[in-house]
Amino acid sequence: MGFWEKVRARWSTANTLVCVGLDPDYERIAPALAAASGTAPPPEDGILAFNRAIIEATVDLAAAFKPQIAHYAALGEGGLRALQATLRHLQTHYPEVPVILDAKRNDIGSTAARYATEVFEVFGADAVTVSPYLGGDSLQPFLDRADRGVFILCRTSNPGARDLQDLPVGSDGRPLYQVVAQLAAERWNTHGNVGLVVGATYPDELRAVRALVGDLPFLVPGVGAQGGDVEAAVRSGQDRGGAGLLINSSRGILYASSGADFAAAARRAAQELRDAINACRSCPSGH
Repeated sequence: MGFWEKVRARWSTANTLVCVGLDPDYERIAPALAAASGTAPPPEDGILAFNRAIIEATVDLAAAFKPQIAHYAALGEGGLRALQATLRHLQTHYPEVPVILDAKRNDIGSTAARYATEVFEVFGADAVTVSPYLGGDSLQPFLDRADRGVFILCRTSNPGARDLQDLPVGSDGRPLYQVVAQLAAERWNTHGNVGLVVGATYPDELRAVRALVGDLPFLVPGVGAQGGDVEAAVRSGQDRGGAGLLINSSRGILYASSGADFAAAARRAAQELRDAINACRSCPSGH
């Protein structure tokens, strides 16, 4: 089963658009681990234990999981081993739930091919986030993996996104993010495996991108800690079937509690987000 088949199955059978971000900060999770077990294990073991607890608590509410590679790489070899072990746990126990490796990779074509090998073969991720700044040929090594998802950065959730993504380009002066969206839909999606990263913090832009690309799926960061409004994001970004979105929450779920009940609190946060999203959908998939 390819990435998008997995996603569409989760949208329908699990009735959820929630993407759970697995971005553990060891300094923040150590107190919760210590409260739960009496002592905080070292970072590599602690991160893996924390991730497994979050996964077990939220898997039935998740349309996807999204680890951010920097949170692991910053800890060196031990952190990357924890990432690989986390992905193996998901692949072994929950192969039906897709995993997006948030790596924002790209470079010229030959180097991009190595990045694609890293993401899809070394880590075994179902999908990846990529930057389009180098153009279509640099995306091709990712796009050629027809069974894997490729989320192209389009309109990101950070305040500085306006510095470049809103710049008028071309004879008609459209903002750059709209040009990226149109290229993704009309030129780069030859294998049907492209999605766009569009932030919840900019609902007007989210609506504009949806109008340009039809039912192309979106990965939507920015709800919760970044201040994005769930209702505005859903109403602006959902596709014609009331789906088309993977709405990511990381800190809002992971750090719902710093005590021994951290996994139960994460589940409550994920369920509240799932219910808030579904209350705004025009036609919840499969229901």
